[in-house]
Amino acid sequence: MKAKSYVYGAWHQGDAEGVSVANAITGEPICSVSSDGIDFEQVVRFGKEVGGPALRAMTIHERAEMLKALGLKLLDNKKRFYDISQWTGATKADSWVDIEGGLGTMLSYSSIARRELGNEPFIVEDAAQPLSADGSFVGRHILTSKPGVSVHINAFNFPCWGMLEKIAPSLIAGVPVIVKPATQSAYLTQAMVEDMVESGLLPKGAIQLICGSVGDLLDHLREQDCVTFTGSASTGQMLKVHPNIVANSIPFNMEADSLNCSILGESVKEEDPEFGLFIKEITREMTIKAGQKCTAIRRALVPRSMINAVNDALKTRLSGVAIGDPSVEGVKMGPLIGKGQREDVASQVSKLCEQADVLLGGNDAPMTIIGDHCSADAFYPPTVLLSKNPSEDGYVHSVEAFGPVCTLLPYDSVSQAIEIAALGRGSLVGSVITHNATEAAELVLNAAPYHGRILVLNRDNAKASTGHGSPLAPLVHGGPGRAGGGEELGGVRAIKHYMQRTALQGSPSMLTAMTREYTAGADKIRSPIHPFRKYFDELQISESLTTHRRTVTEADIVNFGCLSGDHFYAHFDDIAAKDSLFGQRVAHGYFVLSAAAGLFVDPAPGPVLANYGLENLRFIAPVAIGDTIQADITVKQKIKKTRRPDEARATGVVVWDVLVRNQNDETVAVYDIMTLVERKEASQ
Repeated sequence: MKAKSYVYGAWHQGDAEGVSVANAITGEPICSVSSDGIDFEQVVRFGKEVGGPALRAMTIHERAEMLKALGLKLLDNKKRFYDISQWTGATKADSWVDIEGGLGTMLSYSSIARRELGNEPFIVEDAAQPLSADGSFVGRHILTSKPGVSVHINAFNFPCWGMLEKIAPSLIAGVPVIVKPATQSAYLTQAMVEDMVESGLLPKGAIQLICGSVGDLLDHLREQDCVTFTGSASTGQMLKVHPNIVANSIPFNMEADSLNCSILGESVKEEDPEFGLFIKEITREMTIKAGQKCTAIRRALVPRSMINAVNDALKTRLSGVAIGDPSVEGVKMGPLIGKGQREDVASQVSKLCEQADVLLGGNDAPMTIIGDHCSADAFYPPTVLLSKNPSEDGYVHSVEAFGPVCTLLPYDSVSQAIEIAALGRGSLVGSVITHNATEAAELVLNAAPYHGRILVLNRDNAKASTGHGSPLAPLVHGGPGRAGGGEELGGVRAIKHYMQRTALQGSPSMLTAMTREYTAGADKIRSPIHPFRKYFDELQISESLTTHRRTVTEADIVNFGCLSGDHFYAHFDDIAAKDSLFGQRVAHGYFVLSAAAGLFVDPAPGPVLANYGLENLRFIAPVAIGDTIQADITVKQKIKKTRRPDEARATGVVVWDVLVRNQNDETVAVYDIMTLVERKEASQ
């Protein structure tokens, strides 16, 4: 059987025989993988000319809804993916991280985009910046979809998650993807892409798949394209300096394997819960995916006095891990991806053993493999080493055995632990296991420059923690130095990675027209109809209402204070107030907000259904007894919401710019309020 690629809207089998890929458990052939015969220039052109325009015609929320529907559809088919995933040597727990973890990440991005971004094809970023004294010249940043493609080169260890966590932000950004999975596990990626294509949920050209070599693909990329890479540091560095990538300044995001560390705090005793958590975390990171994780713990830093206790505990824990066919009940660790990977791990362990002692496992260790049809070719035992000179810049800080291998590094002080951790020269993740906050702060703040993420684990968060090795959608995944110097995930940051940030300069009215978001100082639209009487569809950006006036009295302040229970001296104590910042009694800030609402709210039932929130509140000047206030409320932004099946009405969120002034035309308060407003066209 041959693996298939999906290019320019059709499935393609390589013309050549290609690379043979075997079942990691049995050693039996699964398929051959070849991209021979693919026109890579046409692949890039198809993505740009077909997929790109289709995605850019959609709003960000429409793209996010598309991914939500796709994620739910793929979850319905997950049994098929689990069955195929076993061929890679993955246990059910391993497959869960890859398959459902990947789909969960995609669904998380759908939610993040709909929750945090506007419903436009582009992103307006930050507040407008005044560039002139009179307010007629302002600046702002906007992010637009690049009219290119994103090429994703993925590692073998996560054929589903590795693809999904990259394509989700790219597609939401409006950029079509070209996925290149690692050859050893490409058949699982292919299976998932088959279901994506069959679903019909993605526009044609939104996703293409290359199983096999990328050929001259990188030669056809230009400045609007980007490349993301996950894999070995050596391969990533080679691709990063590809002549065409350098010549066209093509963005290249690299996430490479690294010598991640976990530090057992100096304050931890053997009887403490943190000791058990440390042992559990190392065991988990060694055995999940048989240690084939870019985030796995490769270096375990242990107080010298605790080395024997940690060694004994790890031996006890790891000796109970059943190794073999993942389909057999009780098996907790499967094989490596294949014979070649086992040989590579053995070679790296041999290097490490030049400067470390074997405490458990190793290349010559006997191993019991459970399962009738297992071939021993790809299995490797959990291996624990002890570094002889952890403070020296040796193999333990530069050589990675990408399997179930971890080296213990004894340290004598917290400062030495920090120095040892830094010898890894940059990693994706580190963890600190301690219940001592002072110790944790010293370790984290000094080790942070060398890590993309740090987990502080103790008895307080152990039940909720996702663990050392789990990248999460809202948080950055990447790291400095050896780890590649890139960033993936990180919530909205990842979406913005695929877009072009452009600084806009112009008049407030021009920026309002371009961003579809009101900029203070822009021309306003006046209407005889109160804006709260209008449906979402009828409201226009910059539509504004100036309210009637209200004079603030002492009775207002007293009544509000009694109602709220806020009797702060600046509102009630005339003597103390004279010595205060204000020099006199002033109204509560929240009274000003409440009074402003009373000025601009139309009380009768209408299209405005609910107050949705308040943001960016600033009290600019005090309001004293006898001051007269007036409010301006302006439609700042409209966010159309997708109507759910259980919702009786179609709605949208309207963001209103509110400015409250006093009798001297001085601004006393500014803020944004959000209201849920009914859409007139309920079918939309």
